[in-house]
Amino acid sequence: MAADLSQIVKAYDVRGVVPDQWDESLAGLFGAAFAEVTGAAAIVVGHDMRPSSPGLSRAFALGAAARGVDVTEIGLCSTDQLYYASGALNLPGAMFTASHNPAQYNGIKMCRAGAAPVGQDTGLTQIRELAEQWLESGAPAPAAEPGTLTTRETLDDYAAHLRSLVDLTGIRPLKVVVDAGNGMGGHTVPTVFAGLPLTLVPMYFELDGTFPNHEANPLDPANLVDLQKRVPAEGADLGIAFDGDADRCFVVDENGDPVSPSAITALVAARELARNGGAGTVIHNLITSRTVPEVVKENGGTPVRTRVGHSFIKAEMARAGAIFGGEHSAHYYFKDFWNADTGMLAALHVLAALGGQNGALSALVAQYDRYAGSGEINSTVADQAGRLAAIRAAYEGRPGITLDDLDGLTVSAADWWFNVRPSNTEPLLRLNAEAKDEATMTKIRDEALAIIRG
Repeated sequence: MAADLSQIVKAYDVRGVVPDQWDESLAGLFGAAFAEVTGAAAIVVGHDMRPSSPGLSRAFALGAAARGVDVTEIGLCSTDQLYYASGALNLPGAMFTASHNPAQYNGIKMCRAGAAPVGQDTGLTQIRELAEQWLESGAPAPAAEPGTLTTRETLDDYAAHLRSLVDLTGIRPLKVVVDAGNGMGGHTVPTVFAGLPLTLVPMYFELDGTFPNHEANPLDPANLVDLQKRVPAEGADLGIAFDGDADRCFVVDENGDPVSPSAITALVAARELARNGGAGTVIHNLITSRTVPEVVKENGGTPVRTRVGHSFIKAEMARAGAIFGGEHSAHYYFKDFWNADTGMLAALHVLAALGGQNGALSALVAQYDRYAGSGEINSTVADQAGRLAAIRAAYEGRPGITLDDLDGLTVSAADWWFNVRPSNTEPLLRLNAEAKDEATMTKIRDEALAIIRG
């Protein structure tokens, strides 16, 4: 195993192909390094349904225990269930998952006590450096007194905590199709939804980390097709899709049409503001729809705009004491969930909102979907900085246009905006555009793409 781990230690997590890029011996070193960097006396560890996850998770636990750390293993869980355990037990945690990546991948999402994120600037770099050092010199000497390994069930407590945060007592009966994509939603949904007035139509609930039906990545429209067909076929009120580790949720309406994650962000923001007396800060990243800050203000809240990426959202949530945060990638963050993201809690809010009135979901979300958006469009470019400079030159000085550099370059006018930002890992520029209507959006999108690809 090479001593340069930069290919698998990313900005927010560890992720790579097993066993080509990493294996159980390296997982053990990551466990020892995690113990060292957090300085914790005890940690909690969980894993998803991938074939390699139990072995990697156990190796990590043994690596930490060898450093004298007591390890609570919660076994099969969703990522937000691991965050729940980290928050409720006030312990640093490690979740073994590669989220929506293909079956041969695995990874580790790490957090400090209270589900506080561990990223490049908050411990991940030190963890990588220690693991690299030990790959060269051999594992560190074990502690005089090794830690213990104990198992603990957290699913019921996790479900009860989520249910305590959303009032579902008065909702009307609903029929909901859930596509778990053979991921961890198949494990958590039956317990979280138990006892609610829901007719549940399960799709792909069998835990299978080889993903035999489709990739567990609902951000790719191809992976929503089955759900979109099934919802109207069943006469269901809505459909919900989860990604592989079930920390993100995507919603389709009664017609099978996808509901924009920005519309879900706005809907949940309005509900969370109402729960908090009509006041509070709501975080949104800069590629969410303009609808989001508008709805936040209309409901008495203060919108705060951030860069794209969960570490920025979580940091800003903590700094601003925000009650809620949302990203257009369908990550939803809640103050009452230790500022961590949980798609399941967002799904419960949608069920509560829909079940609390008599209209269809399409009508309910229309008020939260006010603009035409392009979605994210990637372009391969040889010179990211040069293309961004070309866009700046094309728009700078035009009347009524503002430019800002919070994340890449955002160009804004009264009735449209677009953002272009470079990928950190690939020679790509990512474009997101939005306007008051489809024709304007198409014009602005194509104008920007012509410069990016020119």
